[in-house]
Amino acid sequence: MKLTGLLGGSFNPAHQGHRAISLAAMAALGLDDFWWLVSPGNPLKPAAGMAPFPARFASAVAAAKGSGIKVTGIERQLGTRYTVDTLRALVRRFPRRQFVWLMGADNLAQFHLWKDWQEIAATVPIAVATRPGYEEQARAATAMGWLRDHVLTADQAKGRTEWSLPALVLLNLPPDPTSSTAIRAADPDWHESDKYRLYAKGLRDGVTREPVT
Repeated sequence: MKLTGLLGGSFNPAHQGHRAISLAAMAALGLDDFWWLVSPGNPLKPAAGMAPFPARFASAVAAAKGSGIKVTGIERQLGTRYTVDTLRALVRRFPRRQFVWLMGADNLAQFHLWKDWQEIAATVPIAVATRPGYEEQARAATAMGWLRDHVLTADQAKGRTEWSLPALVLLNLPPDPTSSTAIRAADPDWHESDKYRLYAKGLRDGVTREPVT
């Protein structure tokens, strides 16, 4: 089994924080590779202020450059919008991969709002990266009450290909204060920059190899 980390999100835009936690999680868990799933649209986030998909994809390619992280919009091909549906489809499509879902502590705090969140936890292991200001909320999260007895350390999880699910791995990673919200606040038209227009030309999906349009 190949161990593959997954980080899903809007990437509106992607930034060094996404890269840092992904690479740190790869090292901490002994993952073979890592995929960023650029969402067609996050059901928990308003459509207003959401940059076009090609720009968000291009920002992810720029942020991942030279890291080996694969950027994919496979959810558009699968026709899925919710994480639970995406994971079901990925597990079926890639039976020789063990996926590990990575989220920030801020997402754990609202994980119980995700569609069929308990099924997500029963489908793949979940790794949670520390995020400044959210640790207390994460510890008190509704989902944590259900997952508390299934917590592993990074050492217990590293390189593991056989899991008893649900499984929650808490990763104490170096914090990075960078946020997409702050980037958009400083530059609401970030996606109009020549940088992302350049990256958007001739892009192909890192997993499906389909052209990105």
